[in-house]
Parts: sequence; structure tokens; C-alpha cells
Amino acid sequence: MPADPRMYVAGARTLIGSAILRRLTEQQVPNIVREEEPDLTDRVAVERFLDRARPDRIFVAAGKSAGIAGNQQSPADLMLDNLLAGTHLISAAWKSGAGKLLYLASSCIYPKRAPQPFSVSSLWSGPVEPTSDAYAVAKLAGVKLCEAYRRQHGAKFITAIAADVYGPGDDFSVDQSHVAAALLRRIHEAKTTDAPFVEIWGSGTPRREFIYVDDLADASIFAMERYDGSEPLNLGTGVTTSIAELADTIRSVVGYRGELRFDRSKPDGMPFKGLDSEPLKKMGWEPRYNLRQGLEETYRWFLNLVTSH
Repeated sequence: MPADPRMYVAGARTLIGSAILRRLTEQQVPNIVREEEPDLTDRVAVERFLDRARPDRIFVAAGKSAGIAGNQQSPADLMLDNLLAGTHLISAAWKSGAGKLLYLASSCIYPKRAPQPFSVSSLWSGPVEPTSDAYAVAKLAGVKLCEAYRRQHGAKFITAIAADVYGPGDDFSVDQSHVAAALLRRIHEAKTTDAPFVEIWGSGTPRREFIYVDDLADASIFAMERYDGSEPLNLGTGVTTSIAELADTIRSVVGYRGELRFDRSKPDGMPFKGLDSEPLKKMGWEPRYNLRQGLEETYRWFLNLVTSH
């Protein structure tokens, strides 16, 4: 690998990709690909781009994502976009001679009933959560394709599985947002309209492991520098929070005094999503933000967003 490897973040406009690019810039990494990204669903365009840019290290943070509502409404769109982006980038990375690639997947790729916290040994051991199965299968395909390139070509392609990410730059739209962004927007709106209560999907009992986006970016860069294993690496904090606890923390951060009501007729999704991130921690990585700190940073960013519009 060159002394100053040329870095490329695929999906630089996504929540995670933009954070990785921001952190690389803050660390004054000298050699970053900053050209306009091609249509990642176009194989020829991706191959031409990487052949021209010749990155040494590639972070794959590309592909559309959504919360439960978006996964129910557009499973084919989500699956196809992630399949195409992942397969085109991984195959073109090998063809262009990239020295190392990190493919980022989501914790939804774990089987719904796998033992907690999720360990990589549980992958492929059972069916995934039905509310996000199409998206999860696409991400699993990316993980398996990286593994296949390692076996067939000896490629230094590694994979990582992220906890539920949130933070500045998140999607706060009604249809596509994930749970932290969706609750923050809705509780903020309830505060500004003096609504007496906020209705929340599900029972509030499912537990999730949340990671602030800058922490995930740091963990991704850390993994790129330090990890060369063939197994996926979990990128998490080791702390789980129920949806009810998340909503209550957001209510406190926003300063909303109304009631939180849970609609049990709506789906909960997976009952528990926590990651076994001990391998990452044993390598020396720790998060910098706890959940409240991350939500406070996110809310500040969100307030700037809504006031600028």
C-alpha cells in the first residue's frame, strides 16, 4: 500500500458516507477522491470511474436505506439499488486494482431469532426480520461477494456490520426515516404545535443499539487501518436502548412535555438488535458519544435545518 493511499468513499452523500468523508478530511488525509460520483447502478460507469480514479482504499457506504415504513413501501427499490451498487463497486474495485475495500452492512442482516448480542457466527443461521428482508438480503449478498473475492483472488476486502446509526445528515422524511430521526422530527413537531401526545409505532419494548454517525465513521476508518480478517466485524457501542427509552430521551432533549403513546397495532420490527463488538473493542476502539450527547448534536443540526428552510 502506498504511504499516502488514495481514499474513495462510495456513497459520499449518504449519512454514513458523508461522515466518513468528513472525518477523513478533518484528519487531513492528503489523498481523497473528490470527483462527482457516477450512477452506482450503472456497471460501466462505475468501472470507468474507478479505472480513472484508481483509489487504493475504498469505503462502500452506498445504497438506499429506510425505516420500517420505507422497507414496507419500497422493498424492491431498496433491494435492487443495494444489490447493484454493491456488486458493481466490489467487482470494479478488484478490476481497478484497489488494495483494500471495506463494505458496510447493517445489523438487520442477522437472523431475527439469533442469540443476543449478535455474533458473526450467527449469520446465515436463520431467517431475517420480515419487515426488512429484501434490504437485508441485498446487504448479505455484498458481504458474501467480498468473501468470494477473498477466496478466489486473495483480495483484501473486509466487511463490517453497523449498529443502528443516527446523527447530523440523517433522513428526517416521513416515509424513509429510521426510528431515531423519525421520533426526533415528530416530537419536535409536537412541541412546536403544542400537541398533547405523540403516537409511536409498536409497543416500545424492542431494544436497539444506536451509534452516533461520527463514531461509526471513526470505527470504519479504524477498521480499514487495523482489520484484515475474513469474518465481518461488528461496529457498535455495546449499549442497547428500548424504543420507549429512546423516545423519552428525545422528549427530554427536545423539551417536549406531552405524552408518548404506543400503537401496538403497528409492527415492532426485530425484538432485539444488539451487537457483540468485543473484537472491535479488543483492538482498542471506543465510542466518543453516549446516546444523549449524540441526540443533542443531532437535534442542534436538525434545528438549523428547519430554520434555514
